[in-house]
Amino acid sequence: MFKFLKNFGLITSVVSICLAANGCTFIFQKGRRIDVVKLSKLKKQLSELEKAKAQLEERLKQEINDKEVKVEMLEKGLVITFVAEVLFDSGKATLRKDAYKKLDKVAKVLNTTVKDSAVGIEGHTDNVPIKYSKWKSNWELSVARALSVLHYLEDKKHVDPRRLTATGYGEYHPVASNKTAAGRQKNRRVEIVILPPTTKKGR
Repeated sequence: MFKFLKNFGLITSVVSICLAANGCTFIFQKGRRIDVVKLSKLKKQLSELEKAKAQLEERLKQEINDKEVKVEMLEKGLVITFVAEVLFDSGKATLRKDAYKKLDKVAKVLNTTVKDSAVGIEGHTDNVPIKYSKWKSNWELSVARALSVLHYLEDKKHVDPRRLTATGYGEYHPVASNKTAAGRQKNRRVEIVILPPTTKKGR
């Protein structure tokens, strides 16, 4: 999808060091120069994501402890991963009523701390073939689930729709082995990805 910063901690350190020297120019990547102004802007954007991460970890503390949700800074952005069963019944794409409060906690941060950031919503499944539902395949199910979350954030929480995208990956982006029940559960997930403010969505 969208590629974030490969080494978040390293960049944060580099920004801090460079800003300490007035007028310095730092070679960030081979053949590319970023001046202090750009580094200062980058530091601010990283700070916003760090703040959002801390807020999400606090708001979702119980869900994180129960291993229902995970909040991580990854290459593609700040990622909030929901175990699918927390949001949906098996084989369904309609949000469970008890999922609303969990998504509300995320929406609060989306509409305040990172209100200028684009948000990607990704649906994922395990590799068990669909048998007893209306879906043609896991791909359709993953798309429908991502869209359900998107519509909830837009309709109920008033997240600007221009910030939102929904993608379904089906079974093709696993994070664990599908050979075990525990692995399959990890693969059945919805990820809400908060992108850096400077990252533009494709049109």
